[in-house]
Amino acid sequence: MSDLIGKRALVTGGSRGIGASIALALAERGADVAITYERSADRAAAVAQAIEGKGRRAVAIQADSGDPEAVKRSVAEAVAALGGIDILVNNAGIARVGALADISLEDIDALLNVNVRAAILFSQAVIPHLGRGGRIILIGSCLADRMVGTNVTVYAMTKSAQVSLTRGLARELGDRGITVNLVQPGATETDMNPANGEMADALRALTPLGHYGEPEDVAAAVTFLASPAARQINGTSLTVDGGLNA
Repeated sequence: MSDLIGKRALVTGGSRGIGASIALALAERGADVAITYERSADRAAAVAQAIEGKGRRAVAIQADSGDPEAVKRSVAEAVAALGGIDILVNNAGIARVGALADISLEDIDALLNVNVRAAILFSQAVIPHLGRGGRIILIGSCLADRMVGTNVTVYAMTKSAQVSLTRGLARELGDRGITVNLVQPGATETDMNPANGEMADALRALTPLGHYGEPEDVAAAVTFLASPAARQINGTSLTVDGGLNA
């Protein structure tokens, strides 16, 4: 399928896991793709090379999503490299766990800065470049809707904030023909949440399908929302969790 030919996408945190799968899936559908990464330069270069192998333009941009100046710079670099931006995927995120009584101020600030503030700032920087048919897609978590364990209160709160950001931006940008939606993954096989991790068996037990998702499952939802087929879908959350929140 090539329904994104001519589109230019920026995927934050695109060097590995869900972000890398999203970047590659968008390229497969015809989009040119810029990705940001914080430390994984080799992996980011490999993703960019794979995108180019699909016949699309690619650029990997080093940027710490917790740094407001780096956010602005990375958007400017993506626009310069691709000639504009039509699709923003706010994927970059971190997880810090701990009971609310014990979690450190450093961890609270990091979660808020990357999971919430960066999504706001990336959107703010990209909005002037979006035309009709533009897309902003956020990657959240099914924990925004249901707490399935302890010690993730602050993390889940940051993901709940993305629900309000999605709805508010959908209202603000709708009259410009720009849609804003949120994809909420459940347990997904990544470095951050491996299928053989400490909580993996418990998460599988809570999931009706009984298994972890793959990054490609999330990428499929994103490419759909980025496509013309989703033109009437706006301000909503698409949960990709195997039924965890059912």
